[in-house]
Amino acid sequence: MAAVAVHSAVLGEGRPTLPYAEAGRPGGIPLLLVHGYLDSWWTFEPLLRLLPPGLHAYAPTQRGHGDADKPADGYLPEDFADDLVAFMDAVGMERAVLVGGSSGGVQARVVAGRRPDRVAGLVLLGVPATLADKPQAAELWETVRALRDPVDPATAEAFVDGMTVTPMGRGFLKTVADESLKAPAHVWRETLRGLLETDLRATLAGILVPTLVVWGDQDPILTREDQQTILDAIPDSRLVVYEGVGHVAYWEAPDRVLRDLMAFMADRT
Repeated sequence: MAAVAVHSAVLGEGRPTLPYAEAGRPGGIPLLLVHGYLDSWWTFEPLLRLLPPGLHAYAPTQRGHGDADKPADGYLPEDFADDLVAFMDAVGMERAVLVGGSSGGVQARVVAGRRPDRVAGLVLLGVPATLADKPQAAELWETVRALRDPVDPATAEAFVDGMTVTPMGRGFLKTVADESLKAPAHVWRETLRGLLETDLRATLAGILVPTLVVWGDQDPILTREDQQTILDAIPDSRLVVYEGVGHVAYWEAPDRVLRDLMAFMADRT
């Protein structure tokens, strides 16, 4: 299993300091793993541990989340995207394959559309085309808009529950929930507000880098039609469907995600 080290990256004046996990050999193909709403770098721990030789992965915790700095504002998708480019600068990554998990794929694709010179490929793991039409997102907003600090652990546990089909260890799920509780109420609220009020379909425009779309057919949030919207918008894209897998494929099937990632990159070298 690959060793995982945790460091901190100072993004520069006016920007937050972000902790990040790193695994793999220096000189390997660089991957930038982008977590979703309320997660931290830890969400990719199962994948990082299985990282094969030849890859070098970085998984930053984004502003407001986990142990990262928590500014009062700056929680729109483009704010997170700008942080990702600043993170690449801070750790010396000229180009990388961006791997976005869940809503983390939104800021990853913003970077891919705006800065294709920095992106060798894009992998979207259970990423929404839009959230505006998702009943679950509207229901979550009704809960989140009323949150106050400290956030009730039961709220975090309810958010995590049902994301997977494969039974996950209770210790793993508790850690995921505990990581989400490191985000204060204003981060829960403003990050979700940004995802709901931004035209997420517009963030699909102008992406010309090769793109792999992964979707679990038991995803309780995203439909096959939602994924088709992504495929129709990105010219060089293809879909891989994971049968019997829920929303978070990199928890349920990290080994398969890595195999498909390696095959995706091999097809383009």
